[in-house]
Amino acid sequence: MSGTAPGNPSTLGALAGRAFANRSFVIGLFITLVVAAMALVSFFWTPFDVTRLIVADRMQPPSSAHWFGTDHFGRDVLSMIMIGARNSIAVALVAVGIGMGVGVPLGCWAAARGGWIDEALMRFNDLVFAFPALLSAIMITAVFGPSAINAIIAIGIFNIPVFARVARAGALSIWPREYILAARAAGKGKARITVEHIIPNIANLLLVQGTIQFALGILAEAALSYVGLGTQPPMPSWGRMLFDAQTVMIVAPWLALFPGCAILLTVLGLNLLGDGISDIFDPRARHRP
Repeated sequence: MSGTAPGNPSTLGALAGRAFANRSFVIGLFITLVVAAMALVSFFWTPFDVTRLIVADRMQPPSSAHWFGTDHFGRDVLSMIMIGARNSIAVALVAVGIGMGVGVPLGCWAAARGGWIDEALMRFNDLVFAFPALLSAIMITAVFGPSAINAIIAIGIFNIPVFARVARAGALSIWPREYILAARAAGKGKARITVEHIIPNIANLLLVQGTIQFALGILAEAALSYVGLGTQPPMPSWGRMLFDAQTVMIVAPWLALFPGCAILLTVLGLNLLGDGISDIFDPRARHRP
């Protein structure tokens, strides 16, 4: 990785050319934008009010009136998926923000200081990794009760060591570079070098890892909601919709099909996007053995 300024017009033009020539990036970006647009639209409009129970319309199959059918309370499944997208994205986005906001400074600090500070941080990361997000959520819920906020905290805590490791590894590979040595010879401190040189040059690594953790956050939120530890009723959640559908899958398969496809497509889109971003910044990676 070079020290080329990311704002250079020729660099941005080359990145844009590689981006739109990369099939994974284009497909992943399209799917992600569709899901994000659906979530944004749900703030202002949904086909039906999901808080209104219409028992007479319960278990209706997909039709022109209800494109994705209705559930056992008569609620429109499409409207629930739209609002569920909003909740899933919000939980995953905040959790990734927590992980990145805390983990990246810790990783860069450890790489800059080295010694026992670096070793202590890595051992702390190992300790956090020993408690998966689901187990952390169970422990937090036992104290504070189930809620979307507790799910965010649990997933965010699990993301911190992930971003700390990525930031540390990227920073350690850059510190020996000649332009870093020149910056140190010019009298710049480690904190200034980290802000001006290290973070801009590991931004692509963090962006790729961010898309991966975003996808994992969507899955984690769905899993926590499925077991009753995430988003709580009456707010719709993709995981909760799958839980409610498991007892009526034979007579109403659409209740599991559509939220399951929403999770699948969202995670697929984010993974394709991350894979595309990785190829754009390092086009040689695809050809390495």
